[in-house]
Amino acid sequence: MISLRTILALTGGPLLLAACQSGEAGGAPGDTSDSRPYAGISQDATIHLIGTEPFWNGTVADGTFTYATPENIDGDRIAVERFAGRGGVSYSGTHRGAPVDLMITPGRCSDQMSERTYPFTATLQIDGETRLGCAWREGDDTGEP
Repeated sequence: MISLRTILALTGGPLLLAACQSGEAGGAPGDTSDSRPYAGISQDATIHLIGTEPFWNGTVADGTFTYATPENIDGDRIAVERFAGRGGVSYSGTHRGAPVDLMITPGRCSDQMSERTYPFTATLQIDGETRLGCAWREGDDTGEP
């Protein structure tokens, strides 16, 4: 099981290295001839999110990302557009005039505070910060106690 801190450590370095490369996508993961979009999260799925350090949570449904924190428990509703790439899905919008990007990729994830295991990792860029978390589709078994 991968912790949220491990996700950041594992994704930060490769992303920086990828940004320095030029030319063809010779190092792209998976079958580079497969151009089909990721189908593990359907367009009409409701996605739930949870993150720690700092604490945040959210839901994506019907083109809206509801983003909440302990300081704003009702959350902010952000209109988002969905994009399905080869390795996951992303949702993009604007919050307080700045871009918001939420990336969800398959991979076992733990919030390190419960016995639950989630099927997706989440990376949220909002308010000039990157927040890490876990995600699941409504109806997924997360091992709730």
